[in-house]
Amino acid sequence: MAVIYEKVALIGLGLIASSMAHAMRQRGLAGQIVGHAKSAESRAAALELGFCDAVFATAAQAVAGADLVVLAVPVGVMAAIAAEIGPHLKPGATVTDVGSVKQAVIDMVAPHMPAGVHFIPGHPIAGTEHSGPRSGFATLFDNRWWLLTPEGADAGAVARLRALCEGMGANVEEMDAAHHDLVLAVTSHTPHLIAYTMVGVADDLRRVTDSEVIKYSAAGFRDFTRIAASDPTMWRDVFLTNKDATLEILGRFTEELFALQRAIRKGDGAHLHAYFTRTRAIRRGIIEAGQDTDAPDFGRGSGAKLGPKPGTKQGGDAA
Repeated sequence: MAVIYEKVALIGLGLIASSMAHAMRQRGLAGQIVGHAKSAESRAAALELGFCDAVFATAAQAVAGADLVVLAVPVGVMAAIAAEIGPHLKPGATVTDVGSVKQAVIDMVAPHMPAGVHFIPGHPIAGTEHSGPRSGFATLFDNRWWLLTPEGADAGAVARLRALCEGMGANVEEMDAAHHDLVLAVTSHTPHLIAYTMVGVADDLRRVTDSEVIKYSAAGFRDFTRIAASDPTMWRDVFLTNKDATLEILGRFTEELFALQRAIRKGDGAHLHAYFTRTRAIRRGIIEAGQDTDAPDFGRGSGAKLGPKPGTKQGGDAA
């Protein structure tokens, strides 16, 4: 593939940024890849693993001369990073992010973008429960969705960023920020909150010992723990910055839960069967769309860390 951006600066060197670097390297999409991480250990790992040509102690140093800047940091620090890099951005550069909340990111970042810089918020719906620079792999984005919320950005800059995402294997779609945040509250944010809650309930239920929870975990609880193992800093910021949409969907979930409680209490088997039939159909639709696999353990066996095959999903849910 042809080089799309001569110089890419990755701000934050965790799972998503390192996977982007591996994918860009493997497919020849970037001329030079540089990075910044707050942790000296992460900066050293990026050089050791070879997915960055250079790393810098500050974000301002990293973005100098970059054609594309990727903000791959927790949503809670986006405003501070944007304020730091704004004066150092190259005219005509594109700035994007990988956060799972979009309106809050726009509110935090856009005011710090100078004239002539294209800010195109983004969100790759891909991930695992692992984090850090050593967790990335080149195929993370294969057949995953990458959502862009351009908010009136230059069409040429949007097309260029779209080409990069597609070059890394992703399917790209555009939507407005408010709709994105509602969709993700349904598909990711509230399910994560429920997973955290269920694992917390197991921890609090002292009639079931810790050893029993671990030893006798059935598939459902194992998936809850896989999801609940996700980065706590990232998820704290997600819930604080997508509060309204998450609370709306959580309210709907509570109503559904009460209805199921009532059906169980009354012995209403017909209601339960009809409900589970509808939800089963959604699972089939996800598999048919190539967004997961019906393989044993959903393809998440011990070899999964090598990276999923196209059409399968590795590890934990993405934000």
